[in-house]
Amino acid sequence: MRRMVAETSLAPRHLVLPMFVAEGLSEPRAIASMPGVVQHSRSSLRRAAAEAVEAGVGGVMLFGIPTSRDAQGSGGLDPEGILNVAIADVVAEVGDGTVVMSDLCLDEFTDHGHCGVLADDGTVDNDATVERYAAMALAQAGAGVHVVGPSGMMDGQVGAIRQALDAGGHPEVAVLAYSAKYASAFYGPFREAVSSTLQGDRRAYQQDPANGREAVREATLDLAEGADLVMVKPALGYLDVLSEVAALSDVPVAAYSVSGEYAMIEAAAAAGYLDREAAVLEALTSIRRAGADIVLTYWATEAAGWLTR
Repeated sequence: MRRMVAETSLAPRHLVLPMFVAEGLSEPRAIASMPGVVQHSRSSLRRAAAEAVEAGVGGVMLFGIPTSRDAQGSGGLDPEGILNVAIADVVAEVGDGTVVMSDLCLDEFTDHGHCGVLADDGTVDNDATVERYAAMALAQAGAGVHVVGPSGMMDGQVGAIRQALDAGGHPEVAVLAYSAKYASAFYGPFREAVSSTLQGDRRAYQQDPANGREAVREATLDLAEGADLVMVKPALGYLDVLSEVAALSDVPVAAYSVSGEYAMIEAAAAAGYLDREAAVLEALTSIRRAGADIVLTYWATEAAGWLTR
């Protein structure tokens, strides 16, 4: 009876698996703060992508970790850079078996760790960064990506990327806009996952956790610029924001259950404080209930198995 009348469903197709691939690795490297999650080698990434497809996940989101970085984030634009070759690897491995998404941001590729290029005064130069995002989008599209995910929170990024993709002959590549990305403490483990070089914080361009109406305004702007999907990040601490964005959006809405959310549940489960599987599925269901059509989660493959057994 409960299953028959359930108001919210959770299925493998709703889940997207974020994956990290590091240049130069021959074997996966564990991420201490995220038990069960690794920095992949190119070969292990292909195997993990195939496993995710077999489990029925809706998509994968790729993050690249280069061996060298510079002030301009040049590795993100290089067709032979780790993220772009990883995109090509995964597309070759799984074809159209799932949606291949990629992070479109410079923070993993800059030596200062910020999401864009810096002006002389040390602040992020919005317009110069957006130009590089457009070039990065073309590089990822050339590698075969299905969806680009601009996550830098620069003003005008969605419109510039959409224009570049269309002009470059890639109208079929969709844009998943990180419309409401908060300056959150819950990104901590992610910094380890991408070997971040960031000093300081990103509060100048990510959103204040105290603000909700601002998120609605940002999502509205991204929709006007041509976003094919919009996203709220983090998820669990921002379910109210997610609900408001879902109410106004006429495109699919995603939410990213971030590294800190993953680490908290994993730590509590390891200590015996809660039932791991039940807690994970409850958390993911709550994100769906709040209005997410798509949930990015490090549990995607495992949860998909639970949901189909």
